[in-house]
Amino acid sequence: MTDLDHRPSPSPAGHALRRAAPALLAYAGVRALGLAVLAAWGAAAGKSPHTLLSARWDSLWYTRVAEFGYGWEVRLPDGSVHSNLAFFPLLPWLERLVAAVSPLSYADAGLAVSWLASLFAAAGIFAVADHVYGRRAGICAAILWAALPVGIVQSMAYSESLFTALAAWSLYALLRGGWVWAGAFASLAGLTRPVGAAVVAAIWVTAAVQVYRERRAAPGMLLGVVLAPLGAAGYVLWVGHRTGGGLLGYLDVQAGWGNGFDFGYAFARFVGEKFTGVPGALAGIGLIVGVALVIWLYVTGVRQKQPLPLLLYTGVVVVLALCAAGYFGSKPRLLLPAFPLLLPLAVALAGLRTSRSAPVLGGVAVASAVYGAFWLHGSGPP
Repeated sequence: MTDLDHRPSPSPAGHALRRAAPALLAYAGVRALGLAVLAAWGAAAGKSPHTLLSARWDSLWYTRVAEFGYGWEVRLPDGSVHSNLAFFPLLPWLERLVAAVSPLSYADAGLAVSWLASLFAAAGIFAVADHVYGRRAGICAAILWAALPVGIVQSMAYSESLFTALAAWSLYALLRGGWVWAGAFASLAGLTRPVGAAVVAAIWVTAAVQVYRERRAAPGMLLGVVLAPLGAAGYVLWVGHRTGGGLLGYLDVQAGWGNGFDFGYAFARFVGEKFTGVPGALAGIGLIVGVALVIWLYVTGVRQKQPLPLLLYTGVVVVLALCAAGYFGSKPRLLLPAFPLLLPLAVALAGLRTSRSAPVLGGVAVASAVYGAFWLHGSGPP
């Protein structure tokens, strides 16, 4: 008998980390490539990559909430009001916490939170794909999410990475039957972005289907179902109380930003208006192809019999992103949390030899890095 016979068995957490390590390393590599290209592009253009990532668009609104709290608004010449009540509180709360316990500014705290959350999101995406389709598919899914055309948003002081992390781990818990954890993560996701409703829908409908089939509901399931909407409901009710608008107060705040749900009419009109000239027509065709690709990936997921929670979650995210009025240029960013759309591609790549899949993923990563730098130096995310 040797000392090796007394070596302790690895802990479940240690085993899970080792299993996910290739996905996390590959994810970090893709995002590092994106940041390197952004830095090089910024040096050539005379713009600060740090400013582009931490102090523009929504990043500024989040840091102002973190520093000064809610109540700040901008009144535009047309009379509309942009209130910071439109921004859910979990990210600015975390920014304030990190800034309080470290020398980081609120903006840099937002970057730190986003970068760490993006790793947790990649781990959650890997865990979901690994559970459903195996380890190779999980690794490919994490890489594909990192290499999305607007993947640079994952490295910005935005809330997409934080939300995706919470949504992915909620769905993973749901797939494993961990109802309480699923509800807890869903509640936190609901404090992060309005699309937290997609996670709640996945939990509620899955619970209803299981109760219908089994004619019983376990206590853990009931607790998870109750927990899931608390975050979003609590914030929406608080906004309604603060504005005096009651249950519709938060919708009034969003209306001030020009946001609303019109079943895609405004977006369809926006696309149609592109067909007035050659450059615009090309953009319009690109938008139509993009929407068709999203629908095709979702239908493929249905045909591959993705688990019900994933289909429910993805469907709600896609509908809310494509059928909302306002800020049409942000729709690719709003689709970032719909990571199950990538699973059919991940499964296909996982079926290839590494010698074939690696060049494909590498090429996609390079294209994403270049596009992300181009995008942020242009219009960028509104």
